[in-house]
Amino acid sequence: MRPSRTKRARELGVGIVGLGFMGRTHLASYRAAARAGFPNRVVALCDKELARVGGKAFQRGNGALGNGVRGNMEKGGASPLAGLQRVAIHSAATELFADESIELVSLCTPTDTHVPLALQALAAGKHVLLEKPVALRAQDVARLAAAAKKARRLCMPAMCMRFWPGWAWLKEQIDAQAFGRVHSAVFRRLASPPAWSRGFYGNVAKSGGALFDLHVHDADFVRHCFGPPASVASTGSLDHVTTLYRFPSGPEHVVAEGGWNHTPGFPFFMGFTVVFERATAEFALVPRAGGRGPLLTLARDGKQSAVALPAGTGYDGEIRHVLALLAQREEPRATIDEAVGLVRMLAAEKRSLASGRPVMLAER
Repeated sequence: MRPSRTKRARELGVGIVGLGFMGRTHLASYRAAARAGFPNRVVALCDKELARVGGKAFQRGNGALGNGVRGNMEKGGASPLAGLQRVAIHSAATELFADESIELVSLCTPTDTHVPLALQALAAGKHVLLEKPVALRAQDVARLAAAAKKARRLCMPAMCMRFWPGWAWLKEQIDAQAFGRVHSAVFRRLASPPAWSRGFYGNVAKSGGALFDLHVHDADFVRHCFGPPASVASTGSLDHVTTLYRFPSGPEHVVAEGGWNHTPGFPFFMGFTVVFERATAEFALVPRAGGRGPLLTLARDGKQSAVALPAGTGYDGEIRHVLALLAQREEPRATIDEAVGLVRMLAAEKRSLASGRPVMLAER
């Protein structure tokens, strides 16, 4: 995604709260966006550990917060913290929110802090990019949506799969009916247990388990492509769930599987297989056994071919999108109101897991 040439954007001041895996990913993506023509400058960071070690963190790179934290690295393998010695470092989010040079805040903290911090940021007049899941209860997301509307500020959920190369391509083909209507769509997202922040991810009451923290990506993408389903039927557990989505007038077979209970050492996998009337598209992040094939392939007319994908990740895409939104150069592709319905649907999947029966949804 390139910025529009018709309206030149001014440089936007950015603050990031939380410098773990996802905070570092946002930081690297903001810097890459600036190089790509989306003017922004990271003004301040908020992280208690980073504040404790101070400037030494910038020289020590990833080692400052532990090698278990996997950041989105810059070209050449440099730490995303490199070269940010002049950025303000805060131990409290309220200090960052008080900085008048900051217009946009990325909240990359644990799920149970999302709504309280976002409400504070909005009250301070900041726009907010908020990591997923927004919250574990739909009423909390609805409260945040109402606060954003009252404050007249953007509060965007960071649903990165909507912007991921290959996945964004799929949405375009579905909307255009380029290969006819969809008969079947199967999404999979599998991993071993998170090796970082184990106290948080191991606490289902805080993280929601893989259902809310991992499977949420594909659940959102199902809604993004096909709208709210009429019912959900889930099986498995909070740490490994498979859900069948039923639509009154959509594809007859839509399934999403998400789990992080695989044996440590199992490589992260995400992918989809979508059967259209005249083609089948498959995306696999981890190469299949027997070779390093392309990530996205399309089978049609008796042949299978690779689909060329743009460089970058969904994290890059979502960061550039929020910057373009604030420059009034794009229309919203992910909204906090959509997040209300998403969390309500995940709660229905949780009830289906517990009961072993389908659960109807009333939002259509």
